[in-house]
Amino acid sequence: VQVLESGGGSAQAGGSLRLSCTASGFSFAEHYMGWYRQAPGNECEKVANFSSTGTTYYGDSVKGRFTISQDSDKKTVYLQMNSLKPEDTAQYYCAKCQFSTRDLSHCPDRGQGTQVTVSS
Repeated sequence: VQVLESGGGSAQAGGSLRLSCTASGFSFAEHYMGWYRQAPGNECEKVANFSSTGTTYYGDSVKGRFTISQDSDKKTVYLQMNSLKPEDTAQYYCAKCQFSTRDLSHCPDRGQGTQVTVSS
């Protein structure tokens, strides 16, 4: 199992970034694929996920601004982040989970993370 994020970087407030997560070694259809983030001094926050049936979840802080999507053929999950705010600054992790959870520790198969920094 391999999960690899890319696409992080810096943006101005109000700008956009798109994160990608490429996975291998398992079936998308049998797992939840999610994005989590953690800023220094803060608890890990569940940002968005896809259920195995395609249902999406968004955290309250990103609803209306972020969009999760996936390309099953490419085994890639995307997180389109629009209207970025400084409080979106965090390390973002992509994870394969057996069930929908707010606790990233329940998802051992995850990437190393990609940093997103939003300046005001």
